[in-house]
Amino acid sequence: MNITVQGVTFSYRSTPSLANVSLTLEGSEILGLIGPNGSGKTTLLKCMNKILEPKQGAILLDKRDVKKMSRLEVAKHIGYVPQTSVSNPTAIPVFEVVLMGRRPHIGWQSSEHDIAKVWDALKMLDIEHLAMRDFYELSGGEQQRALIARSIAQEAKVLLLDEPTSNLDIKHQLEVMNLTRKLVTKENIAAAVAIHDLNLAFRYCDKIVMLKAGKVFAAGKASAVLSPEILRSVYGVEVVVNQTNNIPYIIPIAPLQ
Repeated sequence: MNITVQGVTFSYRSTPSLANVSLTLEGSEILGLIGPNGSGKTTLLKCMNKILEPKQGAILLDKRDVKKMSRLEVAKHIGYVPQTSVSNPTAIPVFEVVLMGRRPHIGWQSSEHDIAKVWDALKMLDIEHLAMRDFYELSGGEQQRALIARSIAQEAKVLLLDEPTSNLDIKHQLEVMNLTRKLVTKENIAAAVAIHDLNLAFRYCDKIVMLKAGKVFAAGKASAVLSPEILRSVYGVEVVVNQTNNIPYIIPIAPLQ
C-alpha cells in the first residue's frame, strides 16, 4: 500500500506549520522525517493519519483521498504509534491496549479470531509475557513494542511512528528500529518515522525527507540528504560523515557562529 502527500499546507490557528509538503511512501520501505524542533514532523504524521485536516493539498492512500474516507476506514489501513506514553493513574493491561487495534474491524465486541490476532501480535513483538501487565508500568521500550503490536493487530499496511526512539536507551533504540525494519520487510508495510537521531535515520531509513520551518528542504536517499552541506544549512552545525563496518555515522563538530 502506498501513501502520497500532495502539496499539504497546515496551520495551527494563525501559525503556519506545514507549507506545500509533498512526498511518497511505498510498501517495504522506511521513510525518515527529520528536521529541527518545530519543523512540522509530528503535524505531518497527524495529517497523514487524518488526526488533523490539511488546509490545502491532499493525502492519498492508494489513490483514495483520505479526506473522503471515514476515520474507521483510515484506521483499517494506517497505524499510528505516538511518542512514548507517560504514567497514567488508570491501569490498563497490555492485552487490552493491543486489542484496541481491532476496533476498526469489530467495533466493541471481540471474537476468537480477534483474540488470536492479538496473541499473534504479542508473539511477533516478543511481549506475550507482558500481556497482563499494566501498560503504564512498562519501560519506554516495552510500551513502544506494545503500541507497535497494536498496529499489527490492527492489520495496518501503513505505519506512522512519532519519535519511536525518544527517551529510550541505546539497546532499546536499536531494538525498536530493528523491529520496524523486520516488519516493513516481512509484512510489506510502509513506515514513516519522525526521528531526531540522525545516525539512526542514516542507518535504517530507505529515504529521507528533511523539513525546515514546515517546508521540504531536501528529499532522497540518506547519503544525499544527510550531507555536511545540508546539515549545516538546516541545523546550523558543522559535521563530518564517517563510516565503520559499512555503517555511516555523523559526528557533530561545532555550531556555526
